[in-house]
Amino acid sequence: MKIEKKDVLKALETISVPGEGQNMVESGAVKNVLVFGEEVIVDITINNPSLQAKKKTEVSIMQAIHKEVYEKAQIKVNLKVEAPVNENKAPEIKGKPIPGIDNIIAVASGKGGVGKSTVTANLAVTLAKMGFKVGLLDADIYGPSATIMFDVVNERPLSVNVDGKSKMKPVESYGVKILSIGFFTKLDQAVVWRGPMASKALNQMIFDADWGKLDFLLVDLPPGTGDIHLSIMQALPLTGAVVVSTPQNVALADARKGVAMFQQESINVPVLGIIENMAYFIPPELPENKYHIFGKDGARNLAADLNIPFLGELPLIQSIREAGDVGRPAAMQDGTDIEKSFIDITRNVVTETVRRNENMPPTEAVKITTMAGCSPVNKK
Repeated sequence: MKIEKKDVLKALETISVPGEGQNMVESGAVKNVLVFGEEVIVDITINNPSLQAKKKTEVSIMQAIHKEVYEKAQIKVNLKVEAPVNENKAPEIKGKPIPGIDNIIAVASGKGGVGKSTVTANLAVTLAKMGFKVGLLDADIYGPSATIMFDVVNERPLSVNVDGKSKMKPVESYGVKILSIGFFTKLDQAVVWRGPMASKALNQMIFDADWGKLDFLLVDLPPGTGDIHLSIMQALPLTGAVVVSTPQNVALADARKGVAMFQQESINVPVLGIIENMAYFIPPELPENKYHIFGKDGARNLAADLNIPFLGELPLIQSIREAGDVGRPAAMQDGTDIEKSFIDITRNVVTETVRRNENMPPTEAVKITTMAGCSPVNKK
């Protein structure tokens, strides 16, 4: 039987490269087809480097030609993997975006004790006061604090039916929808889980929840750079990250690592900026005096050094701590300097989020690959 090149191309139009919508001829994946009697050689280029995609492409080509052209054809597939040529094309979001949520912002710190959760809570209520629809996911599995800071320790998420599926309804306080592992544990109960168990609990709070329509979902990450951080970045296409630090060198060294984690090429989550907490102390009895207990302008200088925005500074004030302890975030104190500080910082976060969305493509959720002795992170 004489095999015609046009018949081979027509057969290849019936199949597509894995992960692409167009057939492999229209998409330009097929580079050349050569026919020598009953022998057919197909040169094809794909963008997916996985072994599964390469094998599936090769098998699909053979099956299509055998079925549509000649069942005894001798087929050779020369397959080449090549990066996409269109660098301006926004990367496809590979994770599971949460329907109805416009922006997902991670709040992180390299070091514990710098006030990250306090900052997250106050950012959330300030956004809500500005009129935004806000959610807060307390992802600090081993040290949850959102339930205390929002005075909802005794509350429990209800179960609601959404499109035939049972979902958790977040607890709402001060206009913020909240989910935390703290709702499911006692105050004196330690969460002793390995990484996979913690990741599973996080995924349930993320995807098995009825968040509804949100302008912002703030994710309060635990300190450091570990399993939980990787799980969040694997599960969600984060809009950006905010890093919190105090001015002291010990905290700044860890904050630098936190920024570096998000900026890794394989992760590539935009850092919206750095917030300096506990920047200075003003004694009530000496309002003209300002004491830089932990150092001066450390986070501001770090932001300049790393060429990322400085979002603002917060003073070391007793009322901020007291407000968190009684479950009423300090930003709720209308007309105070504290409220003004949080408003300024929150406006800067919103501004940087808008700028990021205008100038950059969506962030990809990353594919985590763990190997013995190391935990590299690959974007797929």
